[in-house]
Amino acid sequence: MEKPIIIGIAGGTGSGKTTVSSEIYRSIGKEKIIFLKHDSYYKDQSSKPLEERVKTNYDHPDSLETELLIQHLKDLIKGKTVNVPIYDFAQHNRTSEVETVDPRQVIVVEGILIFGDKKLRDLFDIKIYVDTDADVRFIRRLKRDIAERGRSLESVTDQYMQTVRPMHLEFVEPSKRYADVIIPEGGFNKVALNMVVSRVSAMLNEFPH
Repeated sequence: MEKPIIIGIAGGTGSGKTTVSSEIYRSIGKEKIIFLKHDSYYKDQSSKPLEERVKTNYDHPDSLETELLIQHLKDLIKGKTVNVPIYDFAQHNRTSEVETVDPRQVIVVEGILIFGDKKLRDLFDIKIYVDTDADVRFIRRLKRDIAERGRSLESVTDQYMQTVRPMHLEFVEPSKRYADVIIPEGGFNKVALNMVVSRVSAMLNEFPH
């Protein structure tokens, strides 16, 4: 197997990273692509009670086991299957289960902090930063965390002000400079999305048939 094409998609919380990933997925085809979310690699916190796990700053690089993600990418490049952790956002901890992921021609890695680590960044063939206004990102996060992660309005707003916003300004926004492509307005920017899909398709055509 030829070395897979690895695409990193970064951007602030609620910026539209998943929408961009989904468009690439739809255009390239599910038989050729796999997704890895940096969020899956939050560190195991089984040794802490729930009230302590809730206080973790999940927007700081130290909350993530990035070394494991890097190792998984290296294994996938070698054609090996990997076991990706499954994270329970309601319990603020990893579950005992894993997701088995087989190598494919295209690997999409998504996360707010993926461009901040040079060893991870250097594995990406294409680096995309999804750039969306802060008010839009906050509203999207608010809706998602209440609907999908069992959070209250108060807990989401408190977390946003205490950690999400300051960590975005400290770590996420500065990482934009490492991007090969910056997509304003996320999944609504069809011109930029089409350019990215065309580039990936051209790279895939270079694979031996």
